[in-house]
Amino acid sequence: MKAAVFHRSGLPLSIENIADPEPGPNDLILKVCACGICGTDLHWSEVNNEESGWRDLHPGSVMGHEFAGEVVAIGREAKGGWKIGDRVCAMPQMGCAICPDCLAGRPHRCPNVIGRGGQDNPGAYSEYTRIGARETLHLPENVSFQEGALVEPLAVGLHAAKRARLKPGDTVLIIGGGPVGLSVALWCAFFGARHIVVSDLVMARAEQATRFGATAAIDASKENVAERFNQIAGAAPTVVFDAVGVPGSMQIAIDHAPVYGRVVVVGLCMVADNFKPAEAVIKEVDIAFCFCYERVDFDMAVDMLAQGRIDAAGLVTHTVGFDDFSAAFEALKKPSDQIKVMLAPA
Repeated sequence: MKAAVFHRSGLPLSIENIADPEPGPNDLILKVCACGICGTDLHWSEVNNEESGWRDLHPGSVMGHEFAGEVVAIGREAKGGWKIGDRVCAMPQMGCAICPDCLAGRPHRCPNVIGRGGQDNPGAYSEYTRIGARETLHLPENVSFQEGALVEPLAVGLHAAKRARLKPGDTVLIIGGGPVGLSVALWCAFFGARHIVVSDLVMARAEQATRFGATAAIDASKENVAERFNQIAGAAPTVVFDAVGVPGSMQIAIDHAPVYGRVVVVGLCMVADNFKPAEAVIKEVDIAFCFCYERVDFDMAVDMLAQGRIDAAGLVTHTVGFDDFSAAFEALKKPSDQIKVMLAPA
């Protein structure tokens, strides 16, 4: 099958033919119909993993963890009544199904988790990928494959909103207008936040947030974010989300938080960072870190898409095939007005 293969940092992904995946007893094989490019993969392909302490990305790895498609093969012991041709999306991790975390819908916490991207389990920047039957969800007919591939980032945003203990009437500042920041904005609107303001160094990205629940946008390259937010909302934000995940972005979130404010770090910074604890201590800021999601977040995202209660289709700004995929992946490493670029292998 075709796949976008990583060889080393600094080199574009290489489109190559690799072996088709085989299902284990409890697995399914998915024909990938859509897979989104995630900022985590962009960072993962660039950082020095030994220095960062982050997981290794070995030569020959295939990334891609935001996907949807059709079932084309079923493991002999796979449960769930799956059939060839079923339209599905899936949590990207495969757990043991019997540990407390798996039973709670957190396979990424499983001590025996099988991740996605390594040579032993190629991800979905490919024509086919292996998924766990237990971690798979049916896609309703009125949910497209591209929307199905958005369920994973939507689940990230939902989990972050829950970690913020969001209440109706809260005023929210989201630092970063990328896919995660826009997903957070969408769920903040869903849960009844009064003001949802997105700041970004690229104003075109921040402005796009108003299509997904944000009530205002701030050009962080030109405006004083704290002053402009106060002009918009009449007070400092009660909740600040760091949806960037680079050195210094958590400190910026703390700077913008008021006394007794809440800060949620949802952007994944993969290298060492410094911040000033005294400022957070003096303000008595609650800082919550957010990683991944739970099965209930996936379930809710699918249900809300199917019911038309959230509209995420506009997050996809560009779709490419394998011929243009490597160039599209590299282009996203620089600031642009793109939101979610989607691979369509066929």
